[in-house]
Amino acid sequence: MHVLFYTKPGCPLCDEAEQMMELIQEDYPLTWATVNIEEDDAKHEQYVFMIPVVEKDDEVLCSGVISYIDLAMLFESEV
Repeated sequence: MHVLFYTKPGCPLCDEAEQMMELIQEDYPLTWATVNIEEDDAKHEQYVFMIPVVEKDDEVLCSGVISYIDLAMLFESEV
């Protein structure tokens, strides 16, 4: 599964979410493109209070405090 990962510099929740995404890669085929919301005015306005955000096909899959379980459930729901 390939997703977009919306973040911004200096965001501790974003750093933790990215660590969870790296961990989930050991068990599931997850890849992502990182998008800095500070470089896109529309995405900044949309996600400034939600980051980190994991999005696929314009649908927010999870946001805020993102755990390993949250990410694993994304794969379970695809089966």
